[in-house]
Amino acid sequence: MRPRRPRASSLRTTFTVSFAAVAAVVTVLVGFIGYGAAARLVRVDQQTVFAGEVRELRRQVRAHDLGPGDYVPSGRSGPRDELMRTGRTVVQVLGPGGTVVDRSSQELPVRSLDRRLADTAPAGRVTEHDEVAQGDGRYRVATVSLGGGRGAVQLAQEFSDTEDLLRELQQRTVLVVWAVVVSAGLFGWWLARRVTRRLVRLAGAAEDVARTGRPAIQVPVAGRDEVARLGRSFDRMLVRLARAEEDQRRLVQDAGHELRTPLTSLRTNISLLRRIDELPAAVREELVNDLAEEARELTDLVNELVDLAAGQSGTEPVQRVALADVAQDVAALARRRTGRRIVVRADGDTTVEGRAGALQRAVSNLVENAAKFDHDDHGRSEPIEIVVTGARAPSPSGTGGDGDGGGTEPVRVEVRDRGPGIADDDLVRVFDRFYRAPAARSLPGSGLGLSIVREVAEAHGGMPFAGRREGGGAVLGFTARAAGGRAAADR
Repeated sequence: MRPRRPRASSLRTTFTVSFAAVAAVVTVLVGFIGYGAAARLVRVDQQTVFAGEVRELRRQVRAHDLGPGDYVPSGRSGPRDELMRTGRTVVQVLGPGGTVVDRSSQELPVRSLDRRLADTAPAGRVTEHDEVAQGDGRYRVATVSLGGGRGAVQLAQEFSDTEDLLRELQQRTVLVVWAVVVSAGLFGWWLARRVTRRLVRLAGAAEDVARTGRPAIQVPVAGRDEVARLGRSFDRMLVRLARAEEDQRRLVQDAGHELRTPLTSLRTNISLLRRIDELPAAVREELVNDLAEEARELTDLVNELVDLAAGQSGTEPVQRVALADVAQDVAALARRRTGRRIVVRADGDTTVEGRAGALQRAVSNLVENAAKFDHDDHGRSEPIEIVVTGARAPSPSGTGGDGDGGGTEPVRVEVRDRGPGIADDDLVRVFDRFYRAPAARSLPGSGLGLSIVREVAEAHGGMPFAGRREGGGAVLGFTARAAGGRAAADR
């Protein structure tokens, strides 16, 4: 059996855990640091107060000849009252030999060191016990000698109150940490749900496209953040996929329709070949010529379909191309093929960023279209003209003709002929696939050449155009984005 793959955690869970983890780390660090600082300040403050009281007691016994009776409560103000100003100090008086003369509210232990100190001669000597457990409390104890063997005074400060306060602070810190962690987790879950809700819808749309194979699905887009940008980009991608799918379907349908006519004619003529020996010589010659012409038309149609598909594939690399040089190459090739006189005129910077092969194919199709219609009956003595108009050089002020800076004008390619021209109804349709004007249906061609021109122009940020030429004839061409503009779009 194959091992079960671990289930991937959702983005919502990741957000929630991440928020809770970050909040926990930050809160724990702040809590421990805050608690440590507070505990240190409280303990240092209490120790400072106790040390001040011990110094005050030593000052008293050194400055005055005091005995144990001076520190026994008597109802009037005395040195004992000065030691108990804080209200948290415990005082116990020892007589000679360390005997207890006056007990405090909490009896303090008397150790051998305290007894020796009570019998010592010098006044103000001190011994300290850092922590003494007595009853339910813990104390910090200091014993100061009265001098002359008269006894000693013990001062004590209870730890319990301070530690209880710090223990409560610690408990509250832990509660705050847990509250912050839970709150952060809930907030992270809410925020993740808010963010991932649109991502879930986007993922659902992608899954629907993968399952049904139909890209024509509306993607829900809301907001202006990165998720919204992703949704809009995905929506645009689906629109382009749907358009490409529709173009492909329409191309297949149109190609199938156009291929039926030459194939039907070929089948008819091939069936006649079975009786070619029975046909007169003139009929045989005409049959062979028809077969050759139909094979040529079929070959041209297939080649143009391949060219159209190649133009849509976008595999050719984008580079800087001078359309004036492309026009010169196309003109030289067309002169050899047709024997026609073809003139090229170029003006301005004709450099574009695009695919050289596709641009050459577009210009060549325009020239072939002009040569097909510009025959003997329509002024064959005049040359076919290729006019390439590029972007003008920037003005001295640094602005171009359209105010966007030099080099932003599109490069324009025109092919002018002296043929019969184009009817008004055909001007808007000459670049459609497989469209052929009624006057051109008797001429060879498939109706794909000018549609390839449109594909190339749109792929290079431009558009095709068609019009009548003054004095008779037609002007067909296209524009392309100059090299100074945005890079050519990938198709």
